[in-house]
Amino acid sequence: MSNLNVLFLFSDEHRRDALSCDGHSLVQTPNLDRLAQQGTRFLNAYTTSPICVPARASMASGEYVHKTRCWSNAQAYQGEPKSWGHQLQSQGHRVDSIGKLHYRGNAFDNGFDEEILPMYIRNGVGWTKGLLRDHEGVLDCSSYAKEIGPGDDQYTQYDLGVTRNACDWLHNKENQDSDKPWALFVSWLRPHYPLTCPKEFYDLYPLEKMDQARFLSDDERPSHPVLQAVRKNFDYEKHFTPETKKVARASYYGLCSFLDYQVGQVLAALETSGQAGNTLIIYTSDHGDHNGDRGLWTKMTMYDESSSIPMIISGPGIPKQKTVTTLTSLVDIYPTILEATGAKHDNKQRPGIALQTIANSDDLERDILSEYHDGGSPTGMFMLRTGEWKYNYYPGYPSELYHIAEDKNELLNLAESADYQQVLQDCHQRMLELVDPETENKQAFADQAEAIERLGGVEAILNSDEFDCTPVQS
Repeated sequence: MSNLNVLFLFSDEHRRDALSCDGHSLVQTPNLDRLAQQGTRFLNAYTTSPICVPARASMASGEYVHKTRCWSNAQAYQGEPKSWGHQLQSQGHRVDSIGKLHYRGNAFDNGFDEEILPMYIRNGVGWTKGLLRDHEGVLDCSSYAKEIGPGDDQYTQYDLGVTRNACDWLHNKENQDSDKPWALFVSWLRPHYPLTCPKEFYDLYPLEKMDQARFLSDDERPSHPVLQAVRKNFDYEKHFTPETKKVARASYYGLCSFLDYQVGQVLAALETSGQAGNTLIIYTSDHGDHNGDRGLWTKMTMYDESSSIPMIISGPGIPKQKTVTTLTSLVDIYPTILEATGAKHDNKQRPGIALQTIANSDDLERDILSEYHDGGSPTGMFMLRTGEWKYNYYPGYPSELYHIAEDKNELLNLAESADYQQVLQDCHQRMLELVDPETENKQAFADQAEAIERLGGVEAILNSDEFDCTPVQS
């Protein structure tokens, strides 16, 4: 097969089940459904970290978070470890980005020839309050519950600009003037909050038909002390009423449909440009969103609502109308892009497997890892997902063990059960093959202590500007 261009479509905060092709009873995503029909959808895809900056550093470098040491939203990618973009550039491929990067800034070589409409971490510093980890009340959560419902927003306007620029790029013949395949990374902000949704998409979800958040009884809400700390530090729930919860959920679904429309515009531009026949299309997201489930909002946990993501590929050589149960991860993007374009790998070992290989195989056995080292959590979270189990390890705290094969909603923690101690030990041994959680937890705290000192200490950070989502740079 000849080498292919890569059109890599990336969203922010799109949970895996918020797709109509995944069987969701309300969400309407016709363009992503069509992409899945024309290609392969991965049913068990996960982020490497349920928060933006660390996930994006992994996506770029093909490495897990403890390897990038981009632990938090104040410790962003700045060109190291080298990305798939760097590897393509070194072999003469055109590599451009349009939209959100959430890297440190444009003073660094991020692995793109041109960065169009880039969004970096704010002021090259990012969300510093997350560095404080166990300080309570570092974030005013009230605005989250107010910025909901129909209306215009800077994030919406930004995404419309990303779509326009992506369509223009695909129609510009000068971008395809090389004998080598190109790679274009198109990255939107939505459905990330603020949950202010364009009216035409909000109206797709009338409140009288709105579903209810799940797992809200006392025995279903998170009881683990680390998750209790996260919830206490980021208590969005207390700012809602039953009615405004409905509005927020409708807004999230509407923003998923708004994002889907943007995807459709870009895919149409690819078609009319005449390049669809020799282009691999990838769609995925950086992490999910609880959207009120378990009384939680946004991300920052290892529950599937937060840690699982949609993942679809389509193009020559990719099976059509196929779903794959093999576990996949954002670390798989790196080898996927290199394989598509025909670029050579360097000599570095990475944990990813090309999605083309997984799509053309049946149920490969593998384990994948996710980590969280950011605000609200008094210790690191390390999640190992195997074909059958989800094992969450929290240094200094009790572990969790869920039999995902029979308990996909993660409601029955088996870690304390005598019947499952061997499984628990086996999972921990498998985790150690990917990461030493005790060592890396200490490294994260050491790196963050150094960053706090560099920024002027705890008081300086507590007195810094408050923001809950990165503002669009003018």
